[in-house]
Amino acid sequence: MAKDTLMDFDKALELYEPVLGFEVHVELNTETKMFSSAPNPAHPSQHDAEPNTLVAPVDMGLPGALPVVNEQAVRSSISLGLALGCSIAPSSRFARKNYFYPDLGKNYQISQYDEPIAFEGQVEIELEDGTLVQIPIERAHMEEDAGKLTHVGGATGRIQGAEYSLVDYNRAGVPLVEIVTKPIFGAEANAPKLAAAYVRAIRDIVIGLGISEARMERGNLRCDANVSLRPRGQEKLGTRTETKNVNSMRSVERAVRYEIQRQAAILASGGTIIQETRHWHEDTGTTSPGRPKSDADDYRYFPEPDLLPVAPAPELIEELRAALPEQPAARRRRLKAEWGFADIDFQGVVNGGVLNEVEATIAAGASPAAARKWWTGEVARIANADGREPADLVAPADVAALQALVDAGTLTDKLARQVLEGVIAGEGSPQEVVDARGLAVVSDDGALIAAIDEALAAQPDVLEKIRDGKVQAAGAVIGAVMKAMKGQADAARVRELVLERAATA
Repeated sequence: MAKDTLMDFDKALELYEPVLGFEVHVELNTETKMFSSAPNPAHPSQHDAEPNTLVAPVDMGLPGALPVVNEQAVRSSISLGLALGCSIAPSSRFARKNYFYPDLGKNYQISQYDEPIAFEGQVEIELEDGTLVQIPIERAHMEEDAGKLTHVGGATGRIQGAEYSLVDYNRAGVPLVEIVTKPIFGAEANAPKLAAAYVRAIRDIVIGLGISEARMERGNLRCDANVSLRPRGQEKLGTRTETKNVNSMRSVERAVRYEIQRQAAILASGGTIIQETRHWHEDTGTTSPGRPKSDADDYRYFPEPDLLPVAPAPELIEELRAALPEQPAARRRRLKAEWGFADIDFQGVVNGGVLNEVEATIAAGASPAAARKWWTGEVARIANADGREPADLVAPADVAALQALVDAGTLTDKLARQVLEGVIAGEGSPQEVVDARGLAVVSDDGALIAAIDEALAAQPDVLEKIRDGKVQAAGAVIGAVMKAMKGQADAARVRELVLERAATA
């Protein structure tokens, strides 16, 4: 595959205006699937199910199998639509979206087309510099997910270069809500960061509603990022590409930036952009062609004949509206005040995508300052090094338990970082890692005095220097003791004991 030519990002923005659009798919965590009684693999109880074990005749499109709408999925979809500021349709209809793909057993997907459950909304997002941006929502509609393909034999796990593919139909029929934005103008240089901020806002909303785990690495939340460029001063929109199923906030940002640079290079050289889907490659940070992008007419939509329209009662809509949680922007303002964070500290939490994790860590017993320190510090460092999201590495309860060990004097900060690495590596809870690795701080004065005596024997002039007022000389002994005890001594207590020896010797 030939390597794409890229234009410098700033130069691309001088010549072209980026126009964005996003389609975010949210898997609902109902107990059963959208149109069948099969268990839902997006429900927490079914994460470890064996392939092709959560399947019903409806999901496979077997003759005579008829769909039945999942009531809880409809309620969740209405709640999400309301949280997005959408109007809820008094009547919406399912449609058949016809296309063949190996993981779509029926050869059509039950979705919604011209009569979605929710339409015309708006979501407020916050960029890294605190700028608030309103994202226009065109629609949010209900549909079912397709199965999952596993490509075998290639170097990257993608379809390119694979020898064959395996199909798991567990995911077929999982309840989905697809959220579609209107074209987003004016993003300019913030386009990549806006993309990540928008997906993060959707994640916060669905987690707040409790309707999805929204784990991108599990496919609970997936983003298709549409990017087009138009020359400065031109009214007509450019041809868009759709980068499919990007599975992390960081990747969404990188994919949008890459497409801007790739498309700008093509346009500047006199080429044309092909309307197509594109695949994102995390390992190389590039996109590659998928298939020519179909328009609505290509799917031959027609009303689903086996399902009645969905007509929620006004009373139900108002009941769900009254139960909506706090809006993300208002919640952020409240938490910032409650935690007493400076603007820069709170923005670091928001920009790091760990607001929920910090809140949960505080709820589990850690102080706000300690929770922020761990999530924006060591956890973020490890996540960045591994190309993963911080929330995927460790549970907030474990971070709180780790800080409790530090507060109790069982661990120093340095030892705590080693324990964190063990927790992330799957070695158990913080206490289990401490026990298994023998990392607890040595608090026995007898053991500390023995180590101090050994250090003093090697530096006999230290006590004399301390008695002469050169207290900083104790540092050499403290360092020797810490080294001898592999960092597991309490440095403050070692200092106290050294000074006591100097005073009494």
